[in-house]
Amino acid sequence: MDVLPLVALIAASAAIAGAARRTPVPAPLLLVGVGLIAAYVPGVPEYHLDPHVVLPLILPPLLHTAALESSYLDLRANVRPVALLSVGYVLFATLVVGWLAYLLIPDLPLTAALVLGAVIAPPDAVAATAIARRVGLPSRITTILQGESLVNDATAITAYKVALAAAVGEGASWAGGIQEFLVAAVGGIGVGLLLMVPIHWLRAHLKESLLQNTLSLLIPFVAYAAAEQVHASGVLAVVVVALYLGHRSWQVDFETRLQEAAVWKVVGFLLESAVFALIGLQLPVVLGELGEYSVGQAVWYAVAVFVCVVAVRFVWSYPATYLPRVLSARIREREDDLDWRRPLIVSWAGMRGVVSLAIAFSIPMVTDHDEPFPARNLVLFLTFTTVIGTLVVQGLSLPWLIRVLKLPGRDAQAQTLAEAQAQNAASQAAEARLRELMEDERNSLPGPLQDRLRTVLERRRNSVWERLGQSNPVTGESADDTYRRLAREAIAAEREVFVRMRDERRIDDELLRTLLRKLDLEEAAAHREVEE
Repeated sequence: MDVLPLVALIAASAAIAGAARRTPVPAPLLLVGVGLIAAYVPGVPEYHLDPHVVLPLILPPLLHTAALESSYLDLRANVRPVALLSVGYVLFATLVVGWLAYLLIPDLPLTAALVLGAVIAPPDAVAATAIARRVGLPSRITTILQGESLVNDATAITAYKVALAAAVGEGASWAGGIQEFLVAAVGGIGVGLLLMVPIHWLRAHLKESLLQNTLSLLIPFVAYAAAEQVHASGVLAVVVVALYLGHRSWQVDFETRLQEAAVWKVVGFLLESAVFALIGLQLPVVLGELGEYSVGQAVWYAVAVFVCVVAVRFVWSYPATYLPRVLSARIREREDDLDWRRPLIVSWAGMRGVVSLAIAFSIPMVTDHDEPFPARNLVLFLTFTTVIGTLVVQGLSLPWLIRVLKLPGRDAQAQTLAEAQAQNAASQAAEARLRELMEDERNSLPGPLQDRLRTVLERRRNSVWERLGQSNPVTGESADDTYRRLAREAIAAEREVFVRMRDERRIDDELLRTLLRKLDLEEAAAHREVEE
């Protein structure tokens, strides 16, 4: 196996994603654009998007990282809009887009059209949430988009399996489709519930860092494989486990949290970058398999399907947003009045991604009757153009639309005030506990060390309040910035001494690594104390 193309893909994707941070173009869009161009550059290897790699090996870690960063409490508070989008909308889009494609494209069987509908039904909210954070969308919209992306793949994959069974001649009924959907959903959630507690117990009790990180990397693959083994939804199993682990992460020691956060940040960055680059690199494969359809026909169908996909999301989002409020007085009393701009943003943020392409590439070449799968090449082409169209058109215009609508973003001042109040309450509890411990003679400490403990608590409590105050009139820095800079300079001075002593052979490298690790942890702690 030649690994050089894979290494080149990862390295180039990471470099482009890093460069995107210095441009106004979101990284997913820049990666797709560069991929489209690179696909026709001489010497660039051909990259085939293999569904047997994407679904079991790339999708689980991406879902795992997204779920770990999501809030279980926020998702539970927004379970209705999340469910209506991740389940209701995906099934609605599958049927409506499939039916419209059947009416639009001559000789396209209804079963194949429904396969197309299921393939392009699930939005990929990676790009949307990245843009949402970048432009400061209200947290509720971001939560809804994140929650939708965690579950909609499971709905789409199950709908695809039902439609595919009918298309290849295995036979499928409405009752059978509903049964398969329920088995996949209940089974996936059940597997996740069975795995989450023992996995969390292991995380909390393993003390060896190598084992902790190994377990952390294996978790999404174990959950996905276990669920798929019993014909349940691996996607839901991964999401359930990750939400539980994220909600209980405070029960794991701080070193494990620091290490896992660093590991998954790198993994997520590399996978997301490579995935969006792969989307663009599929253009030659898709065009080469277009077959009997002319370019004019294919482009017309692509534009029509793209418009249908965008319109169907609007048709679903507004009734799904307002009808529950009209029908339920309890919902009206419990929730604030809705701004019409919120469902507009949610509707326009329905960009498609790599999962749709991976599912499309998994469509078999022939049916059970050894006949070519009807219009497989066209389905693949329409999936590709829909993914690219939504990423480019909606992705580029979404930041502009958010600015034009002037949605109220997160109130930074209110967040800082809430943080200060929480930190003040926690510091008071810590000081009370410290006084209680100091009364026990077994915990006696010299005066300077006692003062240091109290100073750390006082500094942590005051640092957040200082962010609400004025900056330094001489340097323009806030007190937090000055504290961080001085702490960093002091630690750098210590680090230079340790390195010089190693170079002079007064300490060995093993001791140097131990001392540097302590300084790194201390610097990270100093940074977090004043981090917003």
